[in-house]
Amino acid sequence: MRIVSTNFIPDRSRPGLTTTAIGAVDLQGAGGNWATVGRRSRGGRRVRRQREKRKGKSVGLRIGTLNVGTMTGKGRELADVMERRKVDILCVQETRWKGSKARSIGAVFKQFYYGVDSKRNGVGVVLKEEFVRNVLEVKRVSDRVMSLKLEIEGVMLNVVSGYAPQVGCELEEKERFWSELDEVMESIPTGERVVIGADFNGHVGEGNTGDEEVMGRFGVKERNLEGQMVVDFAKRMDMGVVNTYFQKREEHRVTYKSGGRRTQVDYILCRRGNLKEISDCKVVVGESVARQHRMVVCRMTLMVCKKKRPEIEKKTKWWKLKKEECCEEFKQKLRQALGGQVVLPDDWETTAEVIRETG
Repeated sequence: MRIVSTNFIPDRSRPGLTTTAIGAVDLQGAGGNWATVGRRSRGGRRVRRQREKRKGKSVGLRIGTLNVGTMTGKGRELADVMERRKVDILCVQETRWKGSKARSIGAVFKQFYYGVDSKRNGVGVVLKEEFVRNVLEVKRVSDRVMSLKLEIEGVMLNVVSGYAPQVGCELEEKERFWSELDEVMESIPTGERVVIGADFNGHVGEGNTGDEEVMGRFGVKERNLEGQMVVDFAKRMDMGVVNTYFQKREEHRVTYKSGGRRTQVDYILCRRGNLKEISDCKVVVGESVARQHRMVVCRMTLMVCKKKRPEIEKKTKWWKLKKEECCEEFKQKLRQALGGQVVLPDDWETTAEVIRETG
Protein backbone atom coordinates (compact mmCIF):
# COMPACT_ATOMS: atom_id res chain seq x y z
CA MET A 1 0.00 0.00 0.00
CA ARG A 2 1.39 3.39 -1.04
CA ILE A 3 1.39 6.04 1.66
CA VAL A 4 1.23 9.68 0.61
CA SER A 5 2.72 12.12 3.08
CA THR A 6 0.39 14.97 3.98
CA ASN A 7 3.26 16.99 5.46
CA PHE A 8 4.94 17.62 2.10
CA ILE A 9 5.67 21.31 1.52
CA PRO A 10 6.87 22.29 -1.97
CA ASP A 11 10.16 24.20 -2.02
CA ARG A 12 9.34 27.64 -3.36
CA SER A 13 12.00 29.50 -1.43
CA ARG A 14 14.56 29.64 -4.25
CA PRO A 15 14.24 32.94 -6.08
CA GLY A 16 15.11 33.08 -9.77
CA LEU A 17 18.49 34.57 -10.62
CA THR A 18 18.56 37.79 -12.55
CA THR A 19 19.40 36.92 -16.17
CA THR A 20 20.10 40.30 -17.77
CA ALA A 21 23.58 41.71 -18.30
CA ILE A 22 22.98 44.52 -15.80
CA GLY A 23 21.71 41.91 -13.34
CA ALA A 24 24.99 40.05 -13.71
CA VAL A 25 26.82 43.26 -12.84
CA ASP A 26 24.67 43.83 -9.75
CA LEU A 27 25.36 40.29 -8.54
CA GLN A 28 29.14 40.86 -8.63
CA GLY A 29 31.07 42.75 -6.00
CA ALA A 30 34.15 44.88 -6.63
CA GLY A 31 36.36 41.80 -6.47
CA GLY A 32 34.10 39.82 -8.80
CA ASN A 33 32.38 37.84 -6.03
CA TRP A 34 28.66 37.13 -5.99
CA ALA A 35 27.13 39.64 -3.59
CA THR A 36 23.59 38.31 -3.48
CA VAL A 37 21.51 35.45 -4.78
CA GLY A 38 18.67 37.43 -6.31
CA ARG A 39 15.21 38.75 -5.60
CA ARG A 40 11.89 37.01 -5.60
CA SER A 41 9.45 38.46 -8.11
CA ARG A 42 6.30 39.41 -6.23
CA GLY A 43 2.81 39.08 -7.60
CA GLY A 44 1.11 36.47 -9.68
CA ARG A 45 0.66 36.20 -13.41
CA ARG A 46 -2.09 38.79 -13.44
CA VAL A 47 0.03 41.35 -11.57
CA ARG A 48 3.01 40.78 -13.89
CA ARG A 49 0.76 41.19 -16.91
CA GLN A 50 -0.49 44.51 -15.55
CA ARG A 51 3.07 45.69 -14.94
CA GLU A 52 4.08 44.80 -18.50
CA LYS A 53 1.01 46.59 -19.82
CA ARG A 54 2.01 49.75 -17.94
CA LYS A 55 5.57 49.53 -19.23
CA GLY A 56 4.44 49.33 -22.84
CA LYS A 57 5.25 47.08 -25.76
CA SER A 58 8.55 45.22 -26.08
CA VAL A 59 10.33 44.05 -29.23
CA GLY A 60 12.68 41.08 -29.03
CA LEU A 61 15.73 40.97 -31.32
CA ARG A 62 18.59 38.53 -31.84
CA ILE A 63 21.69 40.44 -32.93
CA GLY A 64 24.97 38.80 -33.83
CA THR A 65 28.43 39.27 -35.33
CA LEU A 66 30.62 37.00 -37.46
CA ASN A 67 33.88 37.21 -39.39
CA VAL A 68 32.92 35.24 -42.50
CA GLY A 69 36.39 35.18 -44.10
CA THR A 70 34.73 35.91 -47.47
CA MET A 71 31.15 36.30 -48.64
CA THR A 72 31.84 34.84 -52.07
CA GLY A 73 29.69 31.73 -52.43
CA LYS A 74 28.43 31.92 -48.84
CA GLY A 75 25.33 34.13 -49.17
CA ARG A 76 22.70 31.38 -49.16
CA GLU A 77 24.57 29.35 -46.54
CA LEU A 78 24.77 32.38 -44.21
CA ALA A 79 21.07 33.10 -44.74
CA ASP A 80 20.21 29.49 -43.84
CA VAL A 81 22.24 29.74 -40.61
CA MET A 82 20.55 33.03 -39.65
CA GLU A 83 17.11 31.59 -40.32
CA ARG A 84 17.84 28.40 -38.39
CA ARG A 85 19.36 30.30 -35.44
CA LYS A 86 16.61 32.98 -35.62
CA VAL A 87 19.09 35.86 -35.98
CA ASP A 88 17.44 39.14 -37.05
CA ILE A 89 20.52 41.35 -37.51
CA LEU A 90 24.08 40.21 -38.19
CA CYS A 91 27.27 42.28 -38.47
CA VAL A 92 29.75 40.63 -40.83
CA GLN A 93 33.46 41.33 -41.31
CA GLU A 94 36.08 40.46 -43.95
CA THR A 95 33.37 40.17 -46.62
CA ARG A 96 35.85 40.89 -49.46
CA TRP A 97 33.04 42.31 -51.59
CA LYS A 98 33.98 45.41 -53.57
CA GLY A 99 31.47 48.26 -53.80
CA SER A 100 28.82 49.96 -51.66
CA LYS A 101 25.50 48.29 -52.34
CA ALA A 102 22.68 46.24 -50.85
CA ARG A 103 22.12 42.68 -52.05
CA SER A 104 19.56 40.00 -51.20
CA ILE A 105 21.02 36.77 -49.82
CA GLY A 106 18.60 33.90 -49.42
CA ALA A 107 14.86 34.41 -49.38
CA VAL A 108 14.32 36.71 -46.40
CA PHE A 109 17.65 38.47 -45.80
CA LYS A 110 19.39 41.49 -47.31
CA GLN A 111 23.00 42.57 -46.85
CA PHE A 112 24.26 46.17 -46.85
CA TYR A 113 28.01 46.14 -47.47
CA TYR A 114 31.06 48.23 -48.30
CA GLY A 115 34.51 47.31 -49.57
CA VAL A 116 37.30 48.75 -51.70
CA ASP A 117 39.27 45.58 -52.39
CA SER A 118 38.00 42.12 -53.32
CA LYS A 119 41.03 40.49 -51.67
CA ARG A 120 40.92 41.97 -48.15
CA ASN A 121 38.75 43.68 -45.52
CA GLY A 122 35.15 44.72 -46.17
CA VAL A 123 32.27 45.01 -43.69
CA GLY A 124 28.50 44.62 -43.86
CA VAL A 125 25.22 44.28 -41.98
CA VAL A 126 22.66 41.59 -42.83
CA LEU A 127 19.02 42.34 -41.99
CA LYS A 128 15.92 40.23 -41.96
CA GLU A 129 13.59 41.35 -44.76
CA GLU A 130 10.98 42.73 -42.35
CA PHE A 131 13.52 45.26 -40.97
CA VAL A 132 14.83 46.50 -44.34
CA ARG A 133 12.04 49.08 -44.67
CA ASN A 134 13.00 50.39 -41.20
CA VAL A 135 16.45 51.52 -42.37
CA LEU A 136 16.75 55.31 -42.15
CA GLU A 137 20.45 55.84 -42.80
CA VAL A 138 23.51 53.92 -43.97
CA LYS A 139 27.02 55.25 -43.22
CA ARG A 140 29.86 53.59 -45.09
CA VAL A 141 32.89 55.12 -43.38
CA SER A 142 35.61 52.77 -44.65
CA ASP A 143 36.18 49.13 -45.53
CA ARG A 144 36.59 48.54 -41.77
CA VAL A 145 33.66 50.54 -40.31
CA MET A 146 30.03 51.02 -41.37
CA SER A 147 26.74 51.67 -39.55
CA LEU A 148 23.00 51.41 -40.08
CA LYS A 149 20.26 53.37 -38.33
CA LEU A 150 16.86 51.68 -37.95
CA GLU A 151 13.59 52.80 -36.43
CA ILE A 152 11.79 49.89 -34.76
CA GLU A 153 8.44 50.72 -33.16
CA GLY A 154 9.60 54.30 -32.60
CA VAL A 155 12.96 53.25 -31.08
CA MET A 156 16.15 54.36 -32.85
CA LEU A 157 18.65 51.51 -33.10
CA ASN A 158 22.16 52.01 -34.55
CA VAL A 159 24.01 48.86 -35.66
CA VAL A 160 27.77 49.27 -36.22
CA SER A 161 29.95 46.66 -37.92
CA GLY A 162 33.71 46.91 -37.33
CA TYR A 163 36.83 45.02 -38.37
CA ALA A 164 39.99 46.03 -36.50
CA PRO A 165 43.48 45.52 -38.00
CA GLN A 166 45.31 42.35 -37.04
CA VAL A 167 48.01 42.23 -34.38
CA GLY A 168 50.83 42.48 -36.94
CA CYS A 169 49.50 45.65 -38.64
CA GLU A 170 51.12 49.03 -38.17
CA LEU A 171 50.10 51.22 -35.25
CA GLU A 172 49.01 54.02 -37.61
CA GLU A 173 46.44 51.74 -39.25
CA LYS A 174 45.08 50.68 -35.84
CA GLU A 175 44.79 54.29 -34.67
CA ARG A 176 42.93 55.18 -37.89
CA PHE A 177 40.40 52.42 -37.22
CA TRP A 178 39.71 53.55 -33.64
CA SER A 179 39.48 57.18 -34.79
CA GLU A 180 36.82 56.20 -37.37
CA LEU A 181 34.89 54.22 -34.76
CA ASP A 182 35.05 57.17 -32.34
CA GLU A 183 33.63 59.50 -35.02
CA VAL A 184 30.73 57.15 -35.70
CA MET A 185 29.89 56.93 -31.99
CA GLU A 186 30.13 60.69 -31.48
CA SER A 187 27.69 61.26 -34.36
CA ILE A 188 24.98 59.14 -32.67
CA PRO A 189 22.67 61.02 -30.25
CA THR A 190 22.89 59.91 -26.62
CA GLY A 191 19.25 58.82 -26.43
CA GLU A 192 19.55 56.27 -29.26
CA ARG A 193 20.46 52.61 -28.83
CA VAL A 194 23.79 51.41 -30.21
CA VAL A 195 24.97 47.84 -30.79
CA ILE A 196 28.48 47.22 -32.11
CA GLY A 197 29.34 43.84 -33.59
CA ALA A 198 33.02 43.61 -34.45
CA ASP A 199 36.10 41.49 -34.90
CA PHE A 200 38.48 43.55 -32.75
CA ASN A 201 41.41 41.12 -33.12
CA GLY A 202 42.21 41.53 -29.42
CA HIS A 203 41.73 39.68 -26.14
CA VAL A 204 40.08 41.58 -23.28
CA GLY A 205 41.04 38.69 -21.01
CA GLU A 206 39.45 36.84 -18.12
CA GLY A 207 38.55 38.81 -14.99
CA ASN A 208 37.58 42.47 -14.69
CA THR A 209 39.62 43.92 -11.81
CA GLY A 210 39.69 47.68 -12.27
CA ASP A 211 37.34 47.56 -15.27
CA GLU A 212 34.11 46.42 -13.59
CA GLU A 213 32.12 49.32 -15.10
CA VAL A 214 32.65 48.19 -18.73
CA MET A 215 33.04 44.39 -18.65
CA GLY A 216 32.28 41.22 -16.73
CA ARG A 217 34.56 38.45 -15.51
CA PHE A 218 33.95 35.90 -18.24
CA GLY A 219 36.52 36.60 -20.94
CA VAL A 220 39.12 34.15 -22.23
CA LYS A 221 42.80 33.90 -21.24
CA GLU A 222 44.97 37.00 -20.77
CA ARG A 223 44.55 40.53 -22.10
CA ASN A 224 46.85 41.83 -24.83
CA LEU A 225 47.55 45.34 -26.18
CA GLU A 226 44.72 45.17 -28.73
CA GLY A 227 42.32 43.98 -26.00
CA GLN A 228 43.30 46.98 -23.87
CA MET A 229 42.33 49.22 -26.80
CA VAL A 230 38.85 47.63 -26.75
CA VAL A 231 38.50 48.28 -23.01
CA ASP A 232 39.75 51.88 -23.38
CA PHE A 233 37.21 52.48 -26.18
CA ALA A 234 34.42 51.09 -23.99
CA LYS A 235 35.40 53.48 -21.19
CA ARG A 236 35.55 56.47 -23.56
CA MET A 237 32.09 55.77 -24.98
CA ASP A 238 30.50 54.45 -21.76
CA MET A 239 29.81 51.03 -23.26
CA GLY A 240 29.84 47.47 -21.98
CA VAL A 241 31.47 44.39 -23.53
CA VAL A 242 28.39 42.17 -23.59
CA ASN A 243 30.16 38.80 -24.13
CA THR A 244 31.94 39.00 -20.81
CA TYR A 245 28.84 39.44 -18.60
CA PHE A 246 27.40 35.94 -19.01
CA GLN A 247 28.87 32.87 -17.39
CA LYS A 248 29.15 30.20 -20.10
CA ARG A 249 31.25 27.15 -20.71
CA GLU A 250 34.53 28.00 -22.41
CA GLU A 251 33.20 26.39 -25.60
CA HIS A 252 30.48 29.09 -25.71
CA ARG A 253 32.99 31.92 -25.10
CA VAL A 254 35.72 31.06 -27.63
CA THR A 255 35.07 32.89 -30.93
CA TYR A 256 38.22 31.92 -32.86
CA LYS A 257 39.72 28.46 -33.34
CA SER A 258 42.70 27.69 -35.54
CA GLY A 259 44.87 24.67 -34.94
CA GLY A 260 45.64 24.68 -31.22
CA ARG A 261 44.67 28.35 -30.72
CA ARG A 262 41.40 29.07 -28.92
CA THR A 263 40.77 32.76 -28.27
CA GLN A 264 38.08 35.43 -28.00
CA VAL A 265 38.40 38.23 -30.55
CA ASP A 266 34.79 38.88 -31.68
CA TYR A 267 32.64 41.05 -29.41
CA ILE A 268 29.26 42.72 -29.07
CA LEU A 269 29.13 46.08 -27.30
CA CYS A 270 26.21 48.27 -26.25
CA ARG A 271 25.68 51.36 -24.10
CA ARG A 272 25.96 50.65 -20.37
CA GLY A 273 22.54 52.21 -19.81
CA ASN A 274 20.97 49.61 -22.13
CA LEU A 275 22.67 46.53 -20.64
CA LYS A 276 19.41 45.73 -18.83
CA GLU A 277 17.86 45.04 -22.24
CA ILE A 278 20.37 42.24 -22.96
CA SER A 279 19.21 38.93 -21.53
CA ASP A 280 21.74 36.51 -23.03
CA CYS A 281 24.88 36.38 -25.17
CA LYS A 282 26.89 33.36 -26.30
CA VAL A 283 28.87 31.80 -29.12
CA VAL A 284 26.94 29.61 -31.58
CA VAL A 285 28.74 26.30 -32.06
CA GLY A 286 28.21 23.59 -34.65
CA GLU A 287 28.06 25.85 -37.74
CA SER A 288 30.61 25.74 -40.57
CA VAL A 289 29.78 28.90 -42.53
CA ALA A 290 33.12 30.41 -41.40
CA ARG A 291 36.25 28.29 -41.22
CA GLN A 292 37.93 29.83 -38.15
CA HIS A 293 35.50 32.28 -36.54
CA ARG A 294 32.23 31.57 -34.75
CA MET A 295 29.04 33.58 -34.60
CA VAL A 296 28.32 35.53 -31.40
CA VAL A 297 24.60 36.19 -30.77
CA CYS A 298 22.89 38.25 -28.06
CA ARG A 299 19.20 38.50 -27.21
CA MET A 300 17.99 42.09 -26.83
CA THR A 301 14.56 43.38 -25.79
CA LEU A 302 13.70 46.92 -26.81
CA MET A 303 11.25 48.50 -24.39
CA VAL A 304 8.86 50.62 -26.43
CA CYS A 305 7.25 53.37 -24.36
CA LYS A 306 3.65 54.21 -25.02
CA LYS A 307 3.14 57.40 -26.97
CA LYS A 308 1.38 60.12 -25.01
CA ARG A 309 -1.85 61.32 -26.48
CA PRO A 310 -1.60 64.89 -27.77
CA GLU A 311 -3.56 67.41 -25.76
CA ILE A 312 -6.75 68.35 -27.58
CA GLU A 313 -7.60 72.04 -27.60
CA LYS A 314 -10.90 72.65 -25.85
CA LYS A 315 -13.74 73.96 -27.97
CA THR A 316 -15.20 77.37 -27.19
CA LYS A 317 -18.88 77.03 -26.35
CA TRP A 318 -20.09 80.11 -28.24
CA TRP A 319 -23.75 79.04 -27.95
CA LYS A 320 -23.69 80.01 -24.29
CA LEU A 321 -23.70 83.68 -25.37
CA LYS A 322 -27.45 83.22 -25.98
CA LYS A 323 -27.84 83.47 -22.21
CA GLU A 324 -28.04 87.11 -21.11
CA GLU A 325 -25.81 86.66 -18.02
CA CYS A 326 -23.10 84.92 -19.97
CA CYS A 327 -23.26 87.48 -22.78
CA GLU A 328 -22.88 90.39 -20.34
CA GLU A 329 -19.92 88.70 -18.60
CA PHE A 330 -18.25 88.12 -21.97
CA LYS A 331 -18.65 91.81 -22.94
CA GLN A 332 -17.08 92.97 -19.67
CA LYS A 333 -14.08 90.65 -19.98
CA LEU A 334 -13.63 91.61 -23.64
CA ARG A 335 -13.53 95.34 -22.69
CA GLN A 336 -10.90 94.54 -20.03
CA ALA A 337 -8.84 92.61 -22.56
CA LEU A 338 -9.03 95.58 -25.00
CA GLY A 339 -7.95 98.02 -22.30
CA GLY A 340 -11.34 99.66 -21.86
CA GLN A 341 -11.71 100.56 -25.54
CA VAL A 342 -15.26 100.67 -26.92
CA VAL A 343 -14.19 100.68 -30.58
CA LEU A 344 -12.46 97.52 -31.82
CA PRO A 345 -8.90 97.82 -33.21
CA ASP A 346 -8.43 98.04 -36.99
CA ASP A 347 -6.16 94.94 -37.04
CA TRP A 348 -8.65 92.11 -37.40
CA GLU A 349 -6.13 89.30 -36.58
CA THR A 350 -5.33 90.91 -33.22
CA THR A 351 -9.01 91.48 -32.50
CA ALA A 352 -9.95 87.90 -33.43
CA GLU A 353 -7.21 86.50 -31.19
CA VAL A 354 -8.42 88.61 -28.23
CA ILE A 355 -12.02 87.47 -28.82
CA ARG A 356 -10.95 83.79 -28.99
CA GLU A 357 -8.87 83.98 -25.79
CA THR A 358 -11.69 85.80 -23.98
CA GLY A 359 -14.17 83.22 -25.19
